[in-house]
Amino acid sequence: MEAKKPSFLNHDHALLTSMVQLKDPESCITLIRNSAASGAEAYGIQMCEIERQYRNEADLRKIFSRCGKKPIYITNYRLRESLGMGDDELAEELLLGVRAGASLVDVPTDMYDPAPLQMSFKPEAVEKQKALIDRIHEAGGEVMMSTHTTNTLAASGSFTFMPPEKVVEIGLLQEERGADIAKIVTRADTEEELLDNFKAMTMLKKELNIPFLFLSNGRHNKLQRIIGPYFGNCMILCMYQYENHTSREQPLLRSAKQVMDNIDWDPYRE
Repeated sequence: MEAKKPSFLNHDHALLTSMVQLKDPESCITLIRNSAASGAEAYGIQMCEIERQYRNEADLRKIFSRCGKKPIYITNYRLRESLGMGDDELAEELLLGVRAGASLVDVPTDMYDPAPLQMSFKPEAVEKQKALIDRIHEAGGEVMMSTHTTNTLAASGSFTFMPPEKVVEIGLLQEERGADIAKIVTRADTEEELLDNFKAMTMLKKELNIPFLFLSNGRHNKLQRIIGPYFGNCMILCMYQYENHTSREQPLLRSAKQVMDNIDWDPYRE
């Protein structure tokens, strides 16, 4: 019997998750091992960055095996090396990733119906999303539903600020569709928007029955990303190091670890 996979659920702190955005197995493994030495507690493997020749069970198992007993989160967005692929193809690769050892799968809220703000309400698409989530669960995976509020049909577009009530509405929608974790990415260009985002996080804690990850891009995004766990985020998405192709809005792993190790804050302690 196959051993139970490490989980992203039911942890007592936010997991330091090192994101992997590289094209071939050896480069991914090098980054994974460097991240392990710097304190990574989980990994986010972005399959859409991996060249398609390596998206087979053997090569994925090779990459995932170097993550040790730490949970693995995978994405397969409609960009980079996945540009031009249909959503059915992307979904099958996500299921392949689960069979190869991934713990958590990112399912966009507009899967099967690409839409601005990455939210589909088309009944046929919603039913297909729910069916995919069921398949992932049956295969032993967990599901993070994601909404990247871009004003284009790609996750790399410009993000949109959402008021707290709308953020909660999105999280509840993802929970209703069967997600184990809700993921929402908006924008914070001003201090006022940043404070509204922190308010949204306190509301998500009260309203959702599942963990959440609420992030932002924009000029005031970094503080939300790095201290988000103290407002309820279940993980911190980090970069081991910045390069030309990497997501620079995500904090460096070593910086996030120092914050998590050194902030002496327990709101429930007198």
